[in-house]
Amino acid sequence: MKQNKTKQLRMLGKFLFIIYMVFLIYFLLFSDWYGRAGSTEEYRYNLTLFKEIGRFIEYRETLGAFAVFTNLFGNILIFMPFGFFMPMASEERSFLLTLFYSFSVSLCVEIFQFFTKVGSFDVDDLLLNTIGGILGYIAFIICNAIRRHYANRKTKRK
Repeated sequence: MKQNKTKQLRMLGKFLFIIYMVFLIYFLLFSDWYGRAGSTEEYRYNLTLFKEIGRFIEYRETLGAFAVFTNLFGNILIFMPFGFFMPMASEERSFLLTLFYSFSVSLCVEIFQFFTKVGSFDVDDLLLNTIGGILGYIAFIICNAIRRHYANRKTKRK
């Protein structure tokens, strides 16, 4: 019974991971939000770590709370499900693997934006997206520990 439940949870994880990846690809690459509708003549990119983060913090009153939140926390929040669903869908549940894949997927997105000139290549986004993946992984570890705790309590009662 326990093995069947584990398989069901892993299948649910795979299903949610696929849905999340479709959403992520659409939102990061094709959504009309934040100037992603078409390319511009002058392409902007950032190769200096913390440059854009600092700019958003420094000009927070001019830019507005929504722009600051979506740039700083949005990049973290959008990758949290990646860090959560990846170990849920996989038998490999390594912190380093989650770190590697979070960074790699974010790098692929940034490279795609660089070559297509849609959005902008930003090393700060790489950092924030990777942090989001790691926070999602931590949330998965906590939820998995809680699930195991209650499953063990049920088993002991029987």
